Amino acid sequence: MSATTGTSGAAGTNGAAPIRLLIADDHPVVRDGLSGMFAADPDFEVLGEAADGAEAVRLARALRPDVILMDLRMPGMDGVAAITELARSGSSARVLVLTTYDTDSYVLPAIEAGATGYLLKDAPRDELLRAVRAAAGGEAVLAPSVAARLMSRVRAPGAGPLSQRELNVLELVAAGSTNREVAARLFISESTVKSHLLNIYGKLGVGDRAAAVAVAFNQGLLTPTKPDRL
Repeated sequence: MSATTGTSGAAGTNGAAPIRLLIADDHPVVRDGLSGMFAADPDFEVLGEAADGAEAVRLARALRPDVILMDLRMPGMDGVAAITELARSGSSARVLVLTTYDTDSYVLPAIEAGATGYLLKDAPRDELLRAVRAAAGGEAVLAPSVAARLMSRVRAPGAGPLSQRELNVLELVAAGSTNREVAARLFISESTVKSHLLNIYGKLGVGDRAAAVAVAFNQGLLTPTKPDRL
C-alpha cells in the first residue's frame, strides 16, 4: 500500500508543535501533491499516506495524527465507513473531508459519521491550510456550497414527498431490518442507506428511525398490510 511515515518535525512558525497530518486518497498524484504542499510549511508534519479507508483507520491508530484529510470515494472501505470506524474506536483525530463531491448523498453521511469539516478539492491552497489549522483546533469547516446546502435543508426540512427508493428503505426499517440488511436487500451500500434515512428524516421532520416509522404509519405512507414492493 502507500503508507509512509514522516520524521519528527521542528516547531512551527509560531513556536508550537506542528499539526500532524494523515492523508487518505486513492490517487497517488493527489496524495503526492498534498504531501508536498503541507511538508513545505513548517506548521505541518505529514505522518503518512493511505490509499483506502481501511489503511487510513490502521495508520490513524498507529500514528495518532491531529487531522486526517479524507477522500470519500475509495476502493474497499470508503471515506464515510472509515470516518464511522474512527469515531467508533474513539480516535481523537479530526477528520477533514477533501473531495470533489458536494451533493447531499456525500455531504450528509460524512457529517453524520463525524467529520469535522468538508472541503472541495478545488479549494485554494491558503484556504486549505486555514481549514486544517481550524480543524486541528476543533472548529467546524465547511465549503461555501456545502454550508449553503445544509442551511437549505434546515430551512425546508419537509420539502418533497418520499421517493420510491426511500419508501423501500422505510418499509424494510419498519420490518426491523438493520442498515446492513437493508443494504443487502436493495443492493446498495450502507452509506447510501444512511443517506436515504437522513433524507427521510428531513422530509418527515423527525430525528430518528423509530419516529420516521411512526410518522409514516400515521400519514398512511406505510400500512401493516401493504404488500412488499421489492
